[in-house]
Amino acid sequence: MTSDTFFKTLKLAEKLKFELRHSWLSNGRRESVAEHTWRMSFMAILLHKKLEKPVNLERVLKMIIIHDLVEAEVGDIPAFEVSERMRMKQDLEREAISRIRSLIGRDIGDDIHDLWHEFEDKKTPESKFAQALDKLEAQIQHNEADYETWNEIERTEKVHFRPRPFCEYDPFLNQLCEEIIEQAEAKIAQSKTTI
Repeated sequence: MTSDTFFKTLKLAEKLKFELRHSWLSNGRRESVAEHTWRMSFMAILLHKKLEKPVNLERVLKMIIIHDLVEAEVGDIPAFEVSERMRMKQDLEREAISRIRSLIGRDIGDDIHDLWHEFEDKKTPESKFAQALDKLEAQIQHNEADYETWNEIERTEKVHFRPRPFCEYDPFLNQLCEEIIEQAEAKIAQSKTTI
């Protein structure tokens, strides 16, 4: 990798610091993609030894770090969004990861491309764990944010159940997920008593 390629790649990655997600922080500020990725990484370090089947933590962390890299090009597209952009999400992201691989070049570019696809395919223990963390971190962040920041879909359509299918494969993650869902349900119930 040349220094020119290195700096171009870092410039692309910097976009994740200012690409905002639909989530809000507990201090009332919108969350960036980079912040979501950082906390997912920290969660992996904290939780990986609790899993029933061991995972390669280095591989999990690499996968987490690059899983949203495509959003530097296509932006964050929330799972509940109904739009042309959402309909095209998979194609847009696959094209973006191919461009990123070309930018970075062989070896490292191929590794990043392959890790991104592994994450998306959800078949390996590492990708299943990373996928679960992705969904859990998002719901934890919603639980920490002011209820007023939740949009109508999040308030009425049980979006907080979304992590459940990603966690059912592991007893510990399943239990953690249920606790996170209970926190969301309590937040919803509390909001109804304060109206």
